[in-house]
Amino acid sequence: MPSDLPLRNIPDHIKEWIEEQSHLRRMSQNEFILEVLKNQRTGGNSRTPLLDQVEPAEVVVPESLPFSFIDLFAGIGGFRIGLTRVGGECVWSCEYDKFSQKTYKAWFSDDDLFGDINELQSAEEIDSTIPDHDVLAAGFPCQPFSIAGVSKKNALGHAHGFDCEDQGNLFFKIAQIAKVKRPPVLFLENVKNLKSHDSGNTWDVIQTVLNEELEYEVFDEVIDAAHWVPQHRERIMIVCFDRHVFDDGVPFDFPDCPAGPKPKIGSILEDDVDDKYTLSDKLWNYLQEYAEKHRKKGNGFGYGLVKRDDQARTMSARYYKDGSEILVYQGEDSNPRRLSPSEAARLMGFDERRAQMFGHEDGFPQVVSDTQAYKQFGNAVVPAVVEAVGREIVKTLDWHIRENRDGCLLKTQGSEQSVPAKSPA
Repeated sequence: MPSDLPLRNIPDHIKEWIEEQSHLRRMSQNEFILEVLKNQRTGGNSRTPLLDQVEPAEVVVPESLPFSFIDLFAGIGGFRIGLTRVGGECVWSCEYDKFSQKTYKAWFSDDDLFGDINELQSAEEIDSTIPDHDVLAAGFPCQPFSIAGVSKKNALGHAHGFDCEDQGNLFFKIAQIAKVKRPPVLFLENVKNLKSHDSGNTWDVIQTVLNEELEYEVFDEVIDAAHWVPQHRERIMIVCFDRHVFDDGVPFDFPDCPAGPKPKIGSILEDDVDDKYTLSDKLWNYLQEYAEKHRKKGNGFGYGLVKRDDQARTMSARYYKDGSEILVYQGEDSNPRRLSPSEAARLMGFDERRAQMFGHEDGFPQVVSDTQAYKQFGNAVVPAVVEAVGREIVKTLDWHIRENRDGCLLKTQGSEQSVPAKSPA
């Protein structure tokens, strides 16, 4: 009789249950299933898996292989949460904004969080400060490239894209770090408008730097987080593999979207919300008049009113101003309300289950003002999307190790192959 028994056609809700329970018990999914079956065979009730008898493993055994990563422009840790869930260990992180630093430190107990990445100027400073790692993760600032950000900067007469001195050139800092540290994998995220910004010229520059100058094989795809969380949120995911490690023809595919209906906003709403989040008559009348004025002009500007069975629009960093993009319907006789910060956290996927991974039994704590919390969530990457892409990256890393049988992803320091023939301008 074969030792392996493949299981097929497992319902999605059973898969999710196995994933959650194995993670809570710090076991691999295979270990968890075997333990449940053993308990059943040795006297368990046939209708219940006797979960209370399943003891946590002494050592964390990730579903696949463990790897190290750095978290650049970390924000509040969407990358860190997603990659940790697939076996990753964060070995270094940086974030410039003082309020995001406060949240990140509170959530991950990371007092070594680095501040301004631009303080690392030379190759020597980068090499001595940033440890070796398998994956460089970075959601580099998107405002210079987003539709809303470009419109605002144009209105103010400010430069955008790579011409934005404060934020637009941070992509080249990523390139500099990649050149010095040569991580086998780059995992980047930005707004979908990145590919169309400046008539495609911005994307051409990025492709040239990553593909030709740094010699990484580049994969990209726009993914809508609406398949994981109850909001429409399209972001471009960019995954790059170092040709000096993987050669050409890397077996990588972006994840398929989860099967079944998309989550609804009712799943993240609270029953008892403070009245301070309900819009005043003045603000609600203004938003309605503003929307009607633009409707008559044929424009799409206006508020987004959602009921429990709806999905929300994209939450932006400006949500703190009036909450207009996501207003919760409260009946014909009541003004709508904003999401509370804790609801906004769940909308982005910073939920209680993920908080427990980092020792927060009652969810991620709010350690900043509502205004700053809304800004942070609006700028964040959805952890579930990072996790889904991260699982596909892990498959490729596992393939590489199995093919090479050397058990090591990081390149040997000082080897001839560790420096590409070209470097970013």
